[in-house]
Amino acid sequence: MATLLAPRTVARAFRVVALAEAVSWALLLAGMFVKWVLGTSEVGVQVAGPIHGAVFVVYVVLALACWRVLRWDLRTTALALVASVPPFATVWFERWAVRTGRLPLGAPATTP
Repeated sequence: MATLLAPRTVARAFRVVALAEAVSWALLLAGMFVKWVLGTSEVGVQVAGPIHGAVFVVYVVLALACWRVLRWDLRTTALALVASVPPFATVWFERWAVRTGRLPLGAPATTP
């Protein structure tokens, strides 16, 4: 269990899920376009909606895990949570967090 809460593990999981959240948004938006603009099918929304919902919940849980494990301040945590709402903002937040040192990429491997 300790390795699941290691800073590198939490940071890596957050980065993957931030990207997955943006991709699921794109799929949901495409499904909504097909449903509402083209009016041909609801399948895209029926499939992408639950996927996006699940990835969204995982993103929020991981943002809270980062707050705890990586010791994010409330401003950073709030920004991560707000970034989960607009499409593709999770990718912007993840890149910003890496650039500002709030989301570590991990130390390079060393040889003995």
